[in-house]
Amino acid sequence: MTTLERLNALFCEVFDDDDLKIAPEMTANDVAGWDSLSHVNLIVAVETAFKIRFNQKELLTFKNVGDLLNSIENKIG
Repeated sequence: MTTLERLNALFCEVFDDDDLKIAPEMTANDVAGWDSLSHVNLIVAVETAFKIRFNQKELLTFKNVGDLLNSIENKIG
């Protein structure tokens, strides 16, 4: 399973939408229900699933799903 596929599964879980298909260019505006609380839930789910941690500076640089994906891939090697 690719990192994108694993991340997509987390999005489906956090946003309770099994049909959700993420793409690198997507932003919070493209996902129904993506608000500040669900964003926190998503980040926690990502950190837990991939066994990584983001610092505050990193979190502020994410502009889209692709930025999140690139950061995950950099951390897991």
